[in-house]
Amino acid sequence: MTSTNPTSPHIIAQIESLYDMKWIDLKSLWTERFGSPPGVNNRRYVERRLAHRIQEDAAREAQSVVVVTNEARVRHLLATGTLKPQTKKGLQPGQVITKNYHGVLHTVRVLGKDRFEHNGKLYLSLSAIAREITGTRWSGPLFFGVKPTNASKDSSR
Repeated sequence: MTSTNPTSPHIIAQIESLYDMKWIDLKSLWTERFGSPPGVNNRRYVERRLAHRIQEDAAREAQSVVVVTNEARVRHLLATGTLKPQTKKGLQPGQVITKNYHGVLHTVRVLGKDRFEHNGKLYLSLSAIAREITGTRWSGPLFFGVKPTNASKDSSR
């Protein structure tokens, strides 16, 4: 068996090989590691997420302990009623939201009801992501331009 230390030369070589792979091979590796094809066509994002996943898997093997993922924690908190889900009308799982802020393009993937992914981290609201990006409090739907118009608000009452 190969070394499972996340900083071992074998793991580093695996990560470095990502940058030389063809796009179709990267998507195939993504499907193998995550269970479904990538929801974005952004090579740099896919490379970084795969590199992170390779390191996570190596660390998990090295520790030989049960690692609870953020997604599992969120599911548990929702199931126990600690978190109250809110519906985000108009946002569908798999949808990608982008925002150019100060010359940097930020990409958020909608994972499901009250679940968003930005830079490989799981968030429960767009507002938390907007706060992470700007450093100040923002309405996430307003910041990302997905806030419903007044006309659609009035028709939902």
